Amino acid sequence: MKLRKKVDKVLGTALAIIMGVMVINVLWQVFTRFAMDTPSSFTDELARYLMIWVGVLGAAYISGKRLHVAIDLLPSRLNKKGQTKLKVVINWIIIVFCLAALVIGGLRLVYITFTLKQSSPALQIPLAVVYAIIPISGILMIYYKLSDIINKQL
Repeated sequence: MKLRKKVDKVLGTALAIIMGVMVINVLWQVFTRFAMDTPSSFTDELARYLMIWVGVLGAAYISGKRLHVAIDLLPSRLNKKGQTKLKVVINWIIIVFCLAALVIGGLRLVYITFTLKQSSPALQIPLAVVYAIIPISGILMIYYKLSDIINKQL
């Protein structure tokens, strides 16, 4: 559980930093647009990419904290043992989805954009860097769900 707390702390800090950079970026965009009457060319694109990172990394963080949205109609009708079994099955379904869609699919997306040498128009950074957050987030979600199953934190 010590590792999980460290991962939570690093992930929470990273999200706070990304949000801070995003706020400063948007404030700069508003300032240059209205005060200087010449909008900054990169701020819109940077805000978009930071929002993607916050959304995807935030999903992993919320998954780790077990604060994600859940429909509890079925678990509420089961006894304690049935609820535990259902939660294990649900965690395995989440693991399979994260592996297939986020990790494997994300790695393919990163590979394709890297191979095609696609870069962002304003920032001129490789799009593979932007998309790399998808498999990273998938790995984090898998780690959290496996940790829940192993430590019986269901």
